[in-house]
Amino acid sequence: MDLLTTICGKQVRIQGRSLRMARLEADSFQFLDDPGSMVEHLRACSTRVDLFTFLQRLPETSPKYDYPMEWDNFAALQVTTFDNWWNEQIGFKARNKAKQAEKKGVAVREVPFDDALARGIWHVYNESPVRQGRAFAHYGKDIETVYREEATFLESSIFIGAFWEDQLIGFVKLVHDETLTQAGMMNIVSMVSHRDKAPTNALVAGAVESCAKRGISYLVYSKFNYGNKRQDGIIDFKKRNAFQRIDVPRYFLPLTTLGWMAFRLGFHKRLWDRIPEPLLVKLREIRKNRYAGRQK
Repeated sequence: MDLLTTICGKQVRIQGRSLRMARLEADSFQFLDDPGSMVEHLRACSTRVDLFTFLQRLPETSPKYDYPMEWDNFAALQVTTFDNWWNEQIGFKARNKAKQAEKKGVAVREVPFDDALARGIWHVYNESPVRQGRAFAHYGKDIETVYREEATFLESSIFIGAFWEDQLIGFVKLVHDETLTQAGMMNIVSMVSHRDKAPTNALVAGAVESCAKRGISYLVYSKFNYGNKRQDGIIDFKKRNAFQRIDVPRYFLPLTTLGWMAFRLGFHKRLWDRIPEPLLVKLREIRKNRYAGRQK
C-alpha cells in the first residue's frame, strides 16, 4: 500500500503491505517538535501502522527522545557567511569550478516556481535516461507530472536556476525546516551536455548564498553515506564543497507487535543496506555496464 494522509498538520506517507511503515512525506526536510502527539494519532488512525520513523533535526546530534533509534547521517555544511564558505571552507578545486561556470557565462539566480520553470526542469530531466550509471527516475515524465512533483512544499521551498544564454541548464530545489535552521537540497540536477561549464558547482554556491542571506545555519546535501556505501564521486564532490558527515538519531517507534518483531529482526532496513560493501561494489559495476550498453 502507499497512502498519503495528513496527521497533526503534517503530511505522512504509509507504505508497505505486510509491514506498514510511516514517515513524514518531507522526511529529512521537516521535523517533529512533538513526536508523542504524532504517535497517539497514528495509533488512532483507521489505517494500521506498524512502525513510525523520524529524524532529529540539526544541530542536536545527541539522542533527545527515549525511543528506539539507529544512527543516520546528513551531508551537512555549516553556513555563516558566503565569504567564509568561499574563502575558508571549500577546496581549491571546487572554487575554481565555480569560477569556471561564471567565466563560461553561467548565471545563477533564485527563480519563482511557475510554468516556465517547470518546463525548463522538464527539459533538464528528459536530456538523458541514464545518470551516474543507473536509470534516471525522472526521465520520460510528462510536463504535468514534473509540475505536480516540483510543486510540493512550496511554502518552504527556494528554487535556484543555472542559466546559459537564457536556457535553464540546471536547478536546485531547497526545502527548509519550520525553524529556518536547516535547508536540504530536495533536487539538484544539471544537464550532462553542459558539464564543461560546471553548473552544479555554481548551483551549490547559489544555495550557500541563499542560506546565508536568510540566516539558515545548515545546508544539507542529502546523506553523506547510504547504507554500506563508503566512497564514490558524489561523496568526493561533497567533500570538496565542504560538506561533512554529521550523524543524527533516527527513531523507530513500533506501534504493533509486528512492528516490534520487524525492528528487532532488521526488516525495517532496505535489502541494499544489508548487503556487504564488497558485493555492492560488484553489483554497481554490473549495473553501470548494463546501462552503458543500453545507451550505446
